[in-house]
Amino acid sequence: MPINVELLRYRIYDENILYIEPENYQKVRISTSGIMKKAKQGKEKIERLQKTYSIDDHLSGIDKQTIDLFQTLREKILSLDENIIEEAKAKYIAYKTSTNFTDIVVKQYGLKIFLNVKSGQLNDQQNLARDLTKPKLIGHWGNGDYEVKLEKESELEAVFALIKQSYDLNK
Repeated sequence: MPINVELLRYRIYDENILYIEPENYQKVRISTSGIMKKAKQGKEKIERLQKTYSIDDHLSGIDKQTIDLFQTLREKILSLDENIIEEAKAKYIAYKTSTNFTDIVVKQYGLKIFLNVKSGQLNDQQNLARDLTKPKLIGHWGNGDYEVKLEKESELEAVFALIKQSYDLNK
């Protein structure tokens, strides 16, 4: 089947402690060209059961300055820990260890970054982040209660400090 399977390794310790960690895995591409699904109205269409997305999919047609900003931020995030997994989804790029700690939506002129931090737990002295739970719950593609916009190289260090807080809370 053309699906991604994530393997988990578990260990049980003496004092009823269950330790679960992701197993390193390699993605395999399988052709879905022969898989057909009937549409609701009886017409046959070729549809993929699960599309594989890439970083290049998110960066195609984007302003060069935004691409450079994303690449710099990406390097900083991946340098936090060798176990960080970068996974391109349909609408965003996820960075995770055991769970997503930040998700990035690449826009034409900047990045929208979602931090997987509960409302009220983020130490944001420069007020860069927007709390998506106030005044009411705002829907978004990523995980977490905070959104940060990054459009200038000068904001990179301050935004990265917020991402590191999210990483520390979720590792």
